[in-house]
Amino acid sequence: MTSFQPEAVPGQPPPPDSVRPRDSTAEAPTSVARLNETIRGFIQTWGSVWVEGEITAWNLRGGNVFGRLKDAGADATLSFRLWSSTRERLPQDLKVGDHVIVCLKADFFAKSGDFSFTVSAMRHVGLGDQLERLERLRAQLRSEGLFDPARKKSLPFLPHTIGLITGENSDAEKDVHRNAELRWPQVLFHTRHAAVQGDRCVPETIAALKALDADPEVDVIIIARGGGDPQTLLGFSDERLLRAVAAASTPVVSAIGHENDRPLLDEVADLRASTPTDAAKRVVPDVAEQRALVAQLRSRLTTRLTHRVTNDISQLEQLRSRPALRTPEALVQTRAHEIALLVDRGRARADRAIDVHARRTDELRASLRALSPASTLARGYAIAHLGDGVIVRDARQAPTGTAVVVTVAQGTFAARSEGEVDERTAPGRDPAETGGGAAEAPGTAN
Repeated sequence: MTSFQPEAVPGQPPPPDSVRPRDSTAEAPTSVARLNETIRGFIQTWGSVWVEGEITAWNLRGGNVFGRLKDAGADATLSFRLWSSTRERLPQDLKVGDHVIVCLKADFFAKSGDFSFTVSAMRHVGLGDQLERLERLRAQLRSEGLFDPARKKSLPFLPHTIGLITGENSDAEKDVHRNAELRWPQVLFHTRHAAVQGDRCVPETIAALKALDADPEVDVIIIARGGGDPQTLLGFSDERLLRAVAAASTPVVSAIGHENDRPLLDEVADLRASTPTDAAKRVVPDVAEQRALVAQLRSRLTTRLTHRVTNDISQLEQLRSRPALRTPEALVQTRAHEIALLVDRGRARADRAIDVHARRTDELRASLRALSPASTLARGYAIAHLGDGVIVRDARQAPTGTAVVVTVAQGTFAARSEGEVDERTAPGRDPAETGGGAAEAPGTAN
């Protein structure tokens, strides 16, 4: 049978009087204090031990933490205490769900018989290597322009249908539905469930993303999860998922809900929401706010129109009050006298001009009549024409037998020439004045 007698620890005082199983009997039992001291001395010989596990409880009391650590590969847990002085030296993002390595020291309180572990150090498992790989991927994607704000697509003002990728029956799904429907009751959802951690996370999320991106009814896609530790969020920093999101034609919203150590999906997505609830508020407008905005715009429009109409009416009244518009006939009456004077002046000037030109016309008519051949014919002269209309100016133009046409003051008649007549045989006749030789009408005697 194993003895409870602890061994002496170098550098420490020897353990108190301890008890061994053979030292106690029913007739001579040991005391509780002595048994507890024996257990305490035995436990103190363990020293510190490094343990790996998952934090399943993290209760803060007065600056100290009382928690539990679970073995990921077996159904085993232990309790631990973390004093505030030690907690100040640890990472501040430690929380439930983190996969950690802990340095524990066993403690047994002899007075109460309670057993527990005290934490002296704690850190995330493999976090340094993971962060280094993520930083290299971050730098690569940034150099390729996947983080560039210019390539990010803007969200529609009012999406008709929202594509949602989240865990089945998750709080994130409920939060998005509840808050979106509260803001805009008519909004529709096409939901695709996918694993949000583990090996299935990336392929299932990519498949859901491609299916929703190909759906013509989906206007925006939300990838939602209710937060988690960096280990469980690694899938949302996977290069395959990031490139699928960057290649999507539909705007994508990242709503992983983790403020510290944000996954790279937040950088590549077209919009980052801090939580699923925030995603619903960012994607869907509030119908009450929109109605209030419409009412405000209507009020401003009514005010401006009223002011504009009032101002125009005032200006119109001012214009109508001016003399020219108040009594418009006065302007006509004022100008009527001037117009009458101008008309009279124009009529007198026209009459004078007519008189002057009438006298001038009479003078020209008299001169024209004096020079007219008709006046000469009226005095008894005649004009003789040959058949071709040539005026006979020389008696030799009309030899004997020549037919001529004679024009007198009162008509024209035909004649035939009897030849040239001696001027001496025609007293009182001036052949030059008649413009032609003597003519005889047909059938007349010489």
